[in-house]
Amino acid sequence: MSMRVIDAIAAELDIDPLELDTPLFEVINPEALDRLFRDDVDCTVSFAYDDYEVTVSNDGTVTVDGSTYRP
Repeated sequence: MSMRVIDAIAAELDIDPLELDTPLFEVINPEALDRLFRDDVDCTVSFAYDDYEVTVSNDGTVTVDGSTYRP
């Protein structure tokens, strides 16, 4: 899930994921995020990434400032 979040943020910024200024681990624990969504758990997590609001849903959907990215 953490890679999906990185890809969605990069897509929103229209840059390569390797060019993100702030690594995801400085904002949220990517391993914990992956563990949370590993099981079929009904949950949603939201957090701020720089000036963007990121929401991750258990169906794999990542929303970055209103733009939705699906697997």
